[in-house]
Amino acid sequence: MELLGETSQGKRRIRRPDTDINVAGYGKVPPQALELEEAVLGAMMLEKNAVNAVIDVLKPESFYKESHQHIYNSMLELFQNTQPIDLLTVIEQLKKNGKLEICGGAYYLTSLTNRVGSAANVEYHARIVSQKYIQRELIRISSETLRDAYEDTSDVFDLLDKAESNLFSIAESNIRKNYDRMSTLINAAIKQIEAARNQQDGLSGVPSGFTGLDRLTGGWQKSDLVVVAARPGMGKTAFVLSLARNVAVEFKKPIAIFSLEMSSVQLVNRLIASETEIAAEKLKKGKLEEHEWAQLNTQIRSLTEAPIFIDDTPGLNIFELRAKCRRLKAQFDIQLVIIDYLQLMSAGADKGNREQEISTISRSLKSIAKELDIPIIALSQLSRAVETRGGNKKPQLSDLRESGAIEQDADMVMFIYRAEYYGLDTDENGNSTAGKAELIISKHRNGALAEIPLRFISELAKFKDPDFYDYPSAPSGGNLPPNYQFSDPPNITFQSKLNDSETGEEPEPF
Repeated sequence: MELLGETSQGKRRIRRPDTDINVAGYGKVPPQALELEEAVLGAMMLEKNAVNAVIDVLKPESFYKESHQHIYNSMLELFQNTQPIDLLTVIEQLKKNGKLEICGGAYYLTSLTNRVGSAANVEYHARIVSQKYIQRELIRISSETLRDAYEDTSDVFDLLDKAESNLFSIAESNIRKNYDRMSTLINAAIKQIEAARNQQDGLSGVPSGFTGLDRLTGGWQKSDLVVVAARPGMGKTAFVLSLARNVAVEFKKPIAIFSLEMSSVQLVNRLIASETEIAAEKLKKGKLEEHEWAQLNTQIRSLTEAPIFIDDTPGLNIFELRAKCRRLKAQFDIQLVIIDYLQLMSAGADKGNREQEISTISRSLKSIAKELDIPIIALSQLSRAVETRGGNKKPQLSDLRESGAIEQDADMVMFIYRAEYYGLDTDENGNSTAGKAELIISKHRNGALAEIPLRFISELAKFKDPDFYDYPSAPSGGNLPPNYQFSDPPNITFQSKLNDSETGEEPEPF
């Protein structure tokens, strides 16, 4: 408080806090930059290059003043029709739209061009205008959240979903990455190539620990979205747990697992069974022999120290996933994210029908992979069309459940296939299918398609390399010894170097 002297009665007069000019006199005004809005519009009518600098930064609603929104919208219409943008064409377009008088007439547009000397700083001005719009949107969302939070009839979880979805939409639509110069990109690519050359095992990405898979992919590549799909009970969770164990235990790389189906303790029990090679049924009942207790205590040490972070939050939505992945990346530098499984996720509020929701989720997962520069492996269910198909019942891309967007957004789509799951005891060559599995890569944006053989141990819920990959000195889990030279594994069929879906052609049936 500030003393302002004494009154005629000899009493001190004190300024009250509520007489501050911003509060009592004028109130609060939404964030705005009207002078910069005028400068941006004037510059766009003066120089055609200004339009190119601003067009991907601002939207009509970015402007605070309604007349400015109409003026900018008319410029967008001219731009979309490849018409020149200047004072006369904008006036004519506003006349055509019936908005000229609302915008202050031709005199006001002329005054906008008179206030601008140069368009040199138009992009900087446009970004400030955009920032003011983001501030106004945050205020609007916060006000709506406050209002709804006071309503007793509001469902708190729906309210949380709505707030998260609104914040996510602001970030998605307003925070854009700028372009990179070719020189910068070439240098980054050369560094990646040199790093790959220095890798003794020839892997440029996060290794899976499965020899045939790593040979084909070079490891899981940064920013890739990988979809692993199969029918229920085929072994999706078992496969990614075997993969997670290889990555964290053999290669010491931190990974995060988001399990929407099973609890974290259930997943750990599976990992223990796989690592100790003690049947899961025995572990569940606790009926172990003395030597098995000793085996358990000895072999779980590697798992105890493994950098695996498991989150079993049910009904996880995409906004929560993004926030959690950011924190794990910042705190532990995770190199891989596994999601089990995609159809159990939620897109948040205003999700539309189920197909639109799955499309939003798959698109957002790809966005997170690019933002954090890590591979994301998402499990997915297959439709029942596989069950009704004749022959060997091998899955196809068209079997992906609920949305073609999964196929479109993924960099890799692979299916887990076990013939014995369908009661097929022998393959087409008459060989037994017991314990045999295949990883069918049906989409590979940056490489070949293949059918990679694996071995499945049902009592341990574990996948590993098949017998013909076993070699002396190779540790369990498929880790490659130094200077190991790959030989051509049998039964791997490379179908194409190109991704059929990119060309619009239907993939050949398996």
